[in-house]
Amino acid sequence: MRKSTRYSLLLMLALVAALAIALALRKAAPPEAARMLPESDAIVYVNLKPLRTATHFDRTPVTHSPDYEHFIEATGIVPERDLDVAAFALHRMDNPNGPNGPVGYSEVFEGRFDGERLTNYLATIATAKESYANHDIFTIPVGESKDIRHLRIAQLGYDSIAVSNMPTVEQIHSILDRHRAGASPFSGSSLLSARYRDVPLLSSAWAIGHIGLPFSERGYITVFGLQLPLPEDTTFVASLRYSLGLRLRIEEISPTDAEAAHAAETLTTLVGLFKSLQPIQPHSTADGALRETIDSLKIEQHKDRAVLTASIPIDLLHKLTAPDSPAAQSGPALNIKP
Repeated sequence: MRKSTRYSLLLMLALVAALAIALALRKAAPPEAARMLPESDAIVYVNLKPLRTATHFDRTPVTHSPDYEHFIEATGIVPERDLDVAAFALHRMDNPNGPNGPVGYSEVFEGRFDGERLTNYLATIATAKESYANHDIFTIPVGESKDIRHLRIAQLGYDSIAVSNMPTVEQIHSILDRHRAGASPFSGSSLLSARYRDVPLLSSAWAIGHIGLPFSERGYITVFGLQLPLPEDTTFVASLRYSLGLRLRIEEISPTDAEAAHAAETLTTLVGLFKSLQPIQPHSTADGALRETIDSLKIEQHKDRAVLTASIPIDLLHKLTAPDSPAAQSGPALNIKP
């Protein structure tokens, strides 16, 4: 009797331990939307829930373009209200002068979608439909004449959508394949497996890989017309964590400690120059918040990494999500139209 009880207790403890390990692995795993992305040169992930809670940008009326309004009326999707998560894979294009430009995109969106209305809308604007892995993939031409490219869209489930503007179906097929293995915490691209461990815990938004891709020009990274002393294939790990504001952290990963020291020294000089160009007296609350962000910029070296950190006040978040801001006027990325 004692032996049977002992075995039962050991079995129960083993099951509890296995469950605890499984939960720990699941918690440490990358978000499911990111795990479904195909192989790429960079990954960008955004969880909009903390930002929506902090700024209530979904409650602010926004003036939409006619095409955007048509999309909303046809699908019932209001991205600023219904979109919760967006994950982007960035692909370097062999021909930077092609329809996609230097970078192509594959995306996974999670939120609250009316699947039937979205399917009906896609069917009316698609020029082709393919069935793959028990999912329909709609192909929608975007652009004009020689610059035309094809946007492929598939519903993964009641709460998720896959999109890719790559020239071939390989990337969206990969997303659908990974979707079937999405429950596994070990699934995902090689970039995600190699770099996600560097993303700080509780980050609401993060990016890994060659993040300079969208800003590359003649082999270097250019931001707002300023060419940074960094090659476009420099590896970064960037993150945003919310806590009464946002904490920004960007790590540049160098081949050696000496190169990281040189990068930190150069970036420190650039940050100092940037700070000196800012007006001493802010003209508004938003200007004061921006000045506070700039003043908080700091560059440090940690072995093979040059690390930039900054604090973004909540007032600046409210300004960036206001109806008259460029971000609000341009509309979210889920504005699907031909």
